[in-house]
Formats: sequence, structure tokens, C-alpha cells
Amino acid sequence: MTFFVELLIGGLISGMVVGLAALAITLVFGIARFPNAATGDMMTAGAFVALGISGTTGLVIVGGVVSAVLSAGVGMAMYVVVFRKLAGRTKVANLLASIGVAFFIRAAVALTFGHQQQVFQLPLVRPWRIFDIRIQPIDVYSAMVAAITLAVAFSILYATPIGRRMRAVADNPGLAQVSGISPTQVMVALWALAGAVSGVAGVMYGIKTVVTPEMGWDMLVPAFAAAILGGIGNPIGAICAGLLLGTLQEIATPFVGFTYKIAISFVVLLIVLLVRPAGLFGQTEGAR
Repeated sequence: MTFFVELLIGGLISGMVVGLAALAITLVFGIARFPNAATGDMMTAGAFVALGISGTTGLVIVGGVVSAVLSAGVGMAMYVVVFRKLAGRTKVANLLASIGVAFFIRAAVALTFGHQQQVFQLPLVRPWRIFDIRIQPIDVYSAMVAAITLAVAFSILYATPIGRRMRAVADNPGLAQVSGISPTQVMVALWALAGAVSGVAGVMYGIKTVVTPEMGWDMLVPAFAAAILGGIGNPIGAICAGLLLGTLQEIATPFVGFTYKIAISFVVLLIVLLVRPAGLFGQTEGAR
């Protein structure tokens, strides 16, 4: 029983990473109206930035903050250089462009940092014990970082003027533009927010595993599954679905092995979509 409780705790941490990545995907889909395949590689870039900064300063938290800021800048640059020019094009055109951006980021990361596996240099500490349940301190800190990131992201979405403009564009782009809302301003803010969230997710994932140029690509499939499962375009649904998938994957690991646990995402997604094609929260038209 204790073993499965520990798996559950680990699954919740993994689910937070998946949920953050799914949130970045669903934000872009809800407002820009296409699935952003570059999300995983934005996570990779964020992880490598944090790795370099933390290696220089000795403080992972500093690396994480710098990573979030630079990832927001990368997101804005992606919009200005690529996706702004594709405004009005089809979803397929934007999706293909995002795949191209993903390959570019991955190649730039590999050229800069190399292909070898790297790890965050964290101090060795004993796990905390609560009723014979071992809890790693880094998991608690990661959960706190994820909670803060979600609080900031949802505060921006629901408690700021730019967040209200984002949701207005998501609900009805034509009406929002007629009402005087600047599409460019909304898109720049959207890509900055999605980039920052992706950067934080990448740092958390890198701390949990290892940092490689392909790490974000490996996380992209569960993130897309969570975004669809929660109702694509629904931020709250993305987080809940991420937690669900991450938990189920970790609990299933002793039975299916580490290599095949990612298949759990597809099995759960298939079952849910057969019952509820719109996802758990049943909203596919935009972020609310």
C-alpha cells in the first residue's frame, strides 16, 4: 500500500508537468486556433537555459526564473517572426510551421549544448517520512513551483485586462476585433504566457528526469493527449487531464514497465473520447 501511495505522489508531480505543457498547448489552440507542435521543444530550451544558469549560480530557482523569462521571449519571437505572417492561413499551415519551428529549436539546442544527457546538480537529501511514506523534498518544491505558475497564469487569464481580451478573442475573434481589441497585442501576450509556462514545465521535467535535446519531443505526446482529454481550448480541463494521465502512468509503471507507460495516455484518451468526444469538460471552441 505504501508503495502505491508513493507512486501516486510521483504521478501527481509528473501530472503537473504534463498539465503545464497541456496548458501551453490549449492556450495557443483556444486563441490562435491551431495545435502548437513546438511546445515540447520550448520546454527543452527552457530546461537547458535553467541548467546553464543554475550551473553558474548554484541556484536552481534562479535558473527557473530566467528560463521562464527567456522562454516568454522565445514565444513572442516565434509569433513575430513566423506565426504573425501566417495569420489567416489554415490550421494545417500553422501546424506545419510549428513543426518546423520545433526542429529549428531542437537543432539550435543540440548545436549549443550537445546531445549528451545532462542532469541538474542538486544536493543529496534524505526523503521525508510520513507514516512510512517517503516524500522527496524536490517533489514538494516542484509542486509549489507548479502551483505558483498556475496561480500566475490563471490570474493573468481571469483577473487582468489582457486576460479578458484573450478570452474575448477565444470566444469570438470577429466580435473582439470590432470591439476595438488589438489582435497583435493579444497574440504577443498569449505567446509570452505560453512560452513562460512551457519553460517552467521543461525545468520541472528536466529535474525529474534528464535533460537532452529530445526530452520535450518525448513529452509532447502526453501533453497533446491531456489537452484533448480535458477539452482542447479549456485551461482548467488541461490541468485536470494532465494530473489524471500523469497519475495513471506512474501507477501503471510496475505492471507495464517504464517504456510502455506512455501507452496509458492513449488508452485513457481513446476510452474517454469514445464516451465523450469533446473531452472531459466538453468544450472545444476556446479558452474560457
